[in-house]
Amino acid sequence: MIIKEIADGIYFLGAMHWERRLFDELIPLPDGTSYNAYLIKNEKIALIDTVDPSKRDELMDSLDEMKIKRIDYVISHHTEQDHSGVIPDILEKYKEAKVIASKLGKELLKEHLLIPEDKIIVVENGQNLSLGNKNLKFISAPWVHWPETILSYLKEDKILFTCDLFGSHLATSKIYADENPRIYETAKRYYAEIMMPFRSKIKNYLEKLEQIEIKMIAPSHGPIYRHPDFILKAYKDWVSNKVRKEVIVAYVSMHGSIEVMVKHFIKALEKNGLHYKLFNLTVTDVGELAMALVDASTLVLATPTVLTGMHPLALYAFYLANALNPKTKFVSIIISYGWGGKALKQARDMFRLKAELIEPVMARGYPKEKDFEKLDELARKIAEKHEGI
Repeated sequence: MIIKEIADGIYFLGAMHWERRLFDELIPLPDGTSYNAYLIKNEKIALIDTVDPSKRDELMDSLDEMKIKRIDYVISHHTEQDHSGVIPDILEKYKEAKVIASKLGKELLKEHLLIPEDKIIVVENGQNLSLGNKNLKFISAPWVHWPETILSYLKEDKILFTCDLFGSHLATSKIYADENPRIYETAKRYYAEIMMPFRSKIKNYLEKLEQIEIKMIAPSHGPIYRHPDFILKAYKDWVSNKVRKEVIVAYVSMHGSIEVMVKHFIKALEKNGLHYKLFNLTVTDVGELAMALVDASTLVLATPTVLTGMHPLALYAFYLANALNPKTKFVSIIISYGWGGKALKQARDMFRLKAELIEPVMARGYPKEKDFEKLDELARKIAEKHEGI
């Protein structure tokens, strides 16, 4: 674990999980991740979040190394175990400690971690906690990304502790964002995979955060922002309604028909002066696809028919797009089929995006001249739509 004093009496306790490659058994982690706790040493001692249970020993050993004999408060911003999983161990070792959480956070801590009710203190939005000559102000931030989430603002040092908000999955010995050249990419991937479904909520919180002076942002995953304007500006861009005139083409091909159609289609996009990104779903890192969805204007999904429906990989990609709820403005579908099927109906029934569905293209068997003409027309329609952005 990395221990570093980031301000007077305020310590970063970062457990690096270099080798982790999957989060929630779902999200790829090409750069590993970190679990960041923070310790404030004042008249009262506060531990802000803990770490994933897999890194329990690192946190406990670090507290011993720092000769911490007493912890008064454990701030639980968010109940998910990668942040709260070691709270029971902290309470076992530091008997006097109390857990600070939101009202719903209290209920979730009781349910998920079996923490006794009398060990939890509920705080409200705007409430102050005095640690002596330092004060923590709590900011309610539900649905970033769970409904019980709160943020903490250390008034005297102007440090905002944000838990998952503004985080990044990045294991690094360089604990400040400005020391990591790829921080924009890793932060955008994190936003895309975890925060994007809550874009409208985050937009409101960003407006509220403009009312306070922030000198440092300390998230619970990834590096610390000692120049917070960098990540605040990036988030304002990502949550805005602005899109790039770019087409995401995500496809899977079984017997070649879709591959032929996609190759023709991207040439048609090129002829219409359109930029695109191509994703073969059999090899695509879904994190890369999620990142592309952050600000692309158009998504085109191409799938063969499997047992009357969409190919499972295409189905998953479409489900992912629905779940992430990007600001994509236009969507279309390219389908090949043999003896029949309901892939188009399935896609229409699944469609939840707040986007315009442009007439899909369907081809039976190997694509014919009329199918290529429809693909040309689809590219022209997308170009027309882009002109109106």
